[in-house]
Amino acid sequence: MIFAAGLGTRLRPLTDRMPKALVPVAGKPLLWHVAMRLKTAGVERIVINVHHFAEQIIQYVAANGSFGLDVRISDERQQLLETGGGIRHARQLLDATRPVLIHNVDILSNADLDMLYRQQAEAVLLVSSRQTKRYLLFGPDMCLCGWTNIETGQVKPASLPRRSQDDRPLHLAFSGIHLLSPALLPLMDRWPQRFSIIDFYLDLCSGHRLQGIVQPGLQLLDVGKQDTLQEAEQFVEKLRAENGELRVT
Repeated sequence: MIFAAGLGTRLRPLTDRMPKALVPVAGKPLLWHVAMRLKTAGVERIVINVHHFAEQIIQYVAANGSFGLDVRISDERQQLLETGGGIRHARQLLDATRPVLIHNVDILSNADLDMLYRQQAEAVLLVSSRQTKRYLLFGPDMCLCGWTNIETGQVKPASLPRRSQDDRPLHLAFSGIHLLSPALLPLMDRWPQRFSIIDFYLDLCSGHRLQGIVQPGLQLLDVGKQDTLQEAEQFVEKLRAENGELRVT
């Protein structure tokens, strides 16, 4: 599932006339880059949620032959449902017998997606040691145990025990790429219509195995702001060169 419903406010004024998913990088929209990444990894069905300029995304997918994949649209035009609500709304479009790989549309990377499927966990979150303000917290077994905003000092869950410096949980940045077991989907039924998938994970982490995984050599760029667009062009060309791919024109 590709999260493409966001308003893309940090990319204004571009997103005043187009959805974030169609913002071009190296000659192709962000959505194309992510869809091709998934296709290369062996994905056969993609669910794309839409809200902001939804019709533009629907038309783009149709005009590009659904990228040669089984593409299904999860329509959130009536209300933006956030990440958790978006997954629950798309449940009827997903294969209830298989794990769901979830990928933010504004993330470019060389992520080894197969590696997520090889883990034995109810959810697998790709994380890294990059610097940010908000971190997921993991115990020594790499199981999720909390979240923190180091700028505000906020911690979730609020009951997270205070630890000594020697017993400090690992602070790792979330990549926007994760794998969700279908066994967790029914547990979303008790949540409100709109909710965050991270809040959902944090609510479950004490009783379920929600695992973080760090990929050696991970290269990842969050194309969330105007000043990252030029960097994104160079980033894509670097990944293509490393993979021996031709430049897209």
